Amino acid sequence: MARVVVDVMLKPEILDPQGQAVQRALPRLGFEGISDVRQGKRFELEVDGPVDEAALARIHDLAESFLANTVIEDFTIRVEEVAEAAK
Repeated sequence: MARVVVDVMLKPEILDPQGQAVQRALPRLGFEGISDVRQGKRFELEVDGPVDEAALARIHDLAESFLANTVIEDFTIRVEEVAEAAK
């Protein structure tokens, strides 16, 4: 079994009010030296079977049509191996 992670972020030119709110709060909380914060979404998909080119193509289509609004968001896809639970 494998986990495919899809990270969705606003495009750099799109205003990120949540990221800006966090950035403004950081100095008040004692965290200095952070010049920018961008907020995003992470989707973890557990995939049965091999994650081959066909599976990645389907996940790309899923991300492009359902998980991300590609007008204002970019996304990346990566595969993480999932360790089997000890029995």
